[in-house]
Amino acid sequence: MSDSNTHIGFYKSRFYLLVSCLVIFGFVLIGKLVYLQFYTNTEGLGIAPEALVKNVVLEPSRGDIYAADGNILATSVARYALHWDAVTASNKLFQEHKAALADSISALTDTPAVTILNQLEIARKKKSRYWLVAKDVSYSTYKRYKTFPIFNRSTYKGGLIVEQEIKREHPLGKIAERTIGYEKLDKDGTYFRVGLEGAFSQYLRGDSGLRLKQKIANGQWKPISDSNEKEPTQGYDLRTTLDVNIQDIAHNALLGQLEAYEADHGTVVVMEVGTGAIKAIANLGRTEEGKYFEKLNYALGEAHEPGSTFKLMGMIAALEDKVIDENTLIDTGNGELTFYGKYKVKDSKRGGYGTITAAKAFEVSSNVGLVKIVHDNYKENPKKFVDRLYNMGLNKNLALPIRGEGDPKIPYPTDTDWDGLDLPWMAYGYGVSLTPLQTLTFYNAIANQGEMVQPRFLTEIGNLGNTPFKVFSKQVLNPSICSEETLKKVQSMMFNVVDKKWGTGHRIKDSLLTMAGKTGTCQVDYTTDSVQYVSSFVGYFPAEKPQYSCIVVIHRPDKSKGYYGATVAAPVFKTIAKKIFNDIPKQIPLEASSLMDLIENTRSQGDLSVPNLTGLSEQEAIKKSQELGLKVLINGKGTVIEQLPEAGAKISYHQQVILKLS
Repeated sequence: MSDSNTHIGFYKSRFYLLVSCLVIFGFVLIGKLVYLQFYTNTEGLGIAPEALVKNVVLEPSRGDIYAADGNILATSVARYALHWDAVTASNKLFQEHKAALADSISALTDTPAVTILNQLEIARKKKSRYWLVAKDVSYSTYKRYKTFPIFNRSTYKGGLIVEQEIKREHPLGKIAERTIGYEKLDKDGTYFRVGLEGAFSQYLRGDSGLRLKQKIANGQWKPISDSNEKEPTQGYDLRTTLDVNIQDIAHNALLGQLEAYEADHGTVVVMEVGTGAIKAIANLGRTEEGKYFEKLNYALGEAHEPGSTFKLMGMIAALEDKVIDENTLIDTGNGELTFYGKYKVKDSKRGGYGTITAAKAFEVSSNVGLVKIVHDNYKENPKKFVDRLYNMGLNKNLALPIRGEGDPKIPYPTDTDWDGLDLPWMAYGYGVSLTPLQTLTFYNAIANQGEMVQPRFLTEIGNLGNTPFKVFSKQVLNPSICSEETLKKVQSMMFNVVDKKWGTGHRIKDSLLTMAGKTGTCQVDYTTDSVQYVSSFVGYFPAEKPQYSCIVVIHRPDKSKGYYGATVAAPVFKTIAKKIFNDIPKQIPLEASSLMDLIENTRSQGDLSVPNLTGLSEQEAIKKSQELGLKVLINGKGTVIEQLPEAGAKISYHQQVILKLS
């Protein structure tokens, strides 16, 4: 019996010991899993738990944005972050090559080799799985790192971890920065979109890729292999209408005037008359230090009272309704009108202009003259006047793809806040609001024989060299803003603004380039003791056959230096117009008759010689060149001072000659 009890006790002891060991093993196993989950990687486990492995989204390379001439305005550039898994390399490999690796990194970074070596050894000792080697490096620099000892082995032997990030860069600097724009992802997961980058992000963005990563120490993730699970697909490219040369001219002309007058901000837009293509758009705002940068897209987003540039709209309405003609006499008196005993309208000329024609009232920019034209003829039926403005489309925005367009404001007689001052104030550009681009679009219609076209920023979407995915053509907003009769009358008035000595824009008249337009000087903060001004000029050139329209708006210039549109804004317009026609080479097409003559000459005579064109006028040089079948590229105005190829050089069929004029 005692022997039996002894055996039972023995087996019970063995059983309890076994159970205790199993319990201890269970706790150890659970602890190990917890450790693996939160403190180390899953190497050697075979299949890792899902929580330790995940697919990380790889952002694709955004499409490029090009200028009209092919210059890149925005592009995606790959940048690289390099880390080292100090556990991966064998002890033999590390000990044999650690000094050489430190020397290589030192030569590239100018950090002492002994410092690098110390850092490598510390990373190795601490078993760091993600030691930072370098960040934000270019592809060429990354490739250099890949040739270094240890790093030149595969990921599984050398431990170099390479991660790519796509960054947006602007090769031409700050040119049209606000119009090119950007797309940023906010912390809440929503996108903030600006300019073309934002408006066409769905095309630029491309398709995301995937890369498998595993969790390692300190909550970090490292790629499992060198390849991606899914490769990202690059987005489409945008080709804009912007001309780099014209953009540079507009930017610098505006910048120079803003600095000269210490203005708060300003904008310039240059538009191609027939197509609505935006060739340049500059928006510059002043910092506290007095510097200027592309702060906001004022041209598109800032609606403000236009002042005297709105007189064109009132003049067209009156001519269309035939309440006046261009020769109707307007008594401006002593240059002052009073409404309700206290609200005054004044002309800039003391003593007024007396009795003048309606056309001259526009040309000298008489506030009293335009107010009398509008108020005297529409005060009994203001709805008729505003309906005419609405009929021309002035109450509608331009439906641009870029976000943030300011809404125009044209008061209507049925509005609850309409009062007796709205009609006369509208006549000279107060109480209404337009963005600079909306004003320019209307003036461009005058240059375009009445056809109002939508401003256009793009020509096509697609990958360079392939058939475009989407093509953008001219979009007509209003086929005819007024009759041909009215159009000719206001074109003449706008020409006289610059051409005639009494015109407010006469100081920018040029003997070689005709221009037409309208000055604008608008008060802001006029209900306070500190009145400021907005100076503007809008028009087109050449006046007889317009190719470009342009608006210049400068806000809050230093009043002590000047504030009239004729003084502050108009010179910028002239600078841009002159430089476009003088500094940008113009291709003169080869006439068909000259081409046929050249074919016959080359058949019978072989190669020809370049004639001496120096000293000839532009017209003479073009004629002589085309008689020989040469294509001509003109740079400048006046007489030929240089030519390429030089006189006497042999030419062949359809060769081009470049002429510099002065």
